[in-house]
Amino acid sequence: MKQNPTMLSQAMAYVAERQLLGFDLTIAATQLYSFARFADKMGHIGSLTTKLVIDWTKGQSRKEVPFSWARRLEVLRPFAKYLSRLDPNTEFPETLIFGKAHRRITPHIYTNDEIIDLLAAANRLEPVGTLRPATYETLFGLIAATGLRISEALKLCLGDVDMAGHCLTIRMTKFKKSRYVPFHATVAGELKRYLAIRDRYATRDATASFFLVASGKSPSMRQVHWVFQRLRQDAGLIPRGGHNAVRIHDLRHTFICRRVQSWQIDGADIDNAIAALSTYVGHVKISDTYWYLTGTPDLMAVAGKQFEGFATKETPHE
Repeated sequence: MKQNPTMLSQAMAYVAERQLLGFDLTIAATQLYSFARFADKMGHIGSLTTKLVIDWTKGQSRKEVPFSWARRLEVLRPFAKYLSRLDPNTEFPETLIFGKAHRRITPHIYTNDEIIDLLAAANRLEPVGTLRPATYETLFGLIAATGLRISEALKLCLGDVDMAGHCLTIRMTKFKKSRYVPFHATVAGELKRYLAIRDRYATRDATASFFLVASGKSPSMRQVHWVFQRLRQDAGLIPRGGHNAVRIHDLRHTFICRRVQSWQIDGADIDNAIAALSTYVGHVKISDTYWYLTGTPDLMAVAGKQFEGFATKETPHE
């Protein structure tokens, strides 16, 4: 007698199939496996049911609000479609029973003084004068100066940083594309200063990580966020946006918004300029760049001109 597959085995098969097609399901997979383990622990056998989905969505969410439930439903929906190909009895909520899964939360736009204070706090990290403070000061400074994603900055290798040409090579980004990111001469000066300190701890190998900690490895994402939490406290950063705390990603928001504000002052052709900016920051669609501007009141008019027609139709990509 053929046994029914576990929900976890089906989730793993789904994730494997999507990854073979080139999709990165790092975050989604974690939640899918959480749901699958919940279903198996509950002793669920057979077809996916609406009740099982809602029980997990509401019962496992730390934030007891409809928005959080809607986000969790959104993660499960593609998996449910996959299951429906194998089992026509698969059930899943077809309507937005918890409302929209995406909303625009106003980011924190750093002032110049706040960025200076953040980097100064990084420079004071213990042990003072060693690789650790230099790494975090330069890492956050580079993000502020170029608008890189934190994941892109951490993946940089020495060979990706062209000091003479003042250009970064960002390889295989979030959307499996590579791009060049030019940087200012002042940034080059700070990177050279960092390399002089880095040279005391490691040799220059083109394939080695650009940013290192004392262990000789690139800092993990978890390490970086833990350090940032401390730095924002030391720098006294108070959030002005819709998030509970200032984030690293807000440096990227700030870079994009400040660039557009500068173009406004200079009287540049905003539409053409934003097209170039969209490529520079690695957005798949120019609408994603306009979407960033909608969280900043004084840039809403710029965003509204091009973005209003599809603001409710497209999901932004960070």
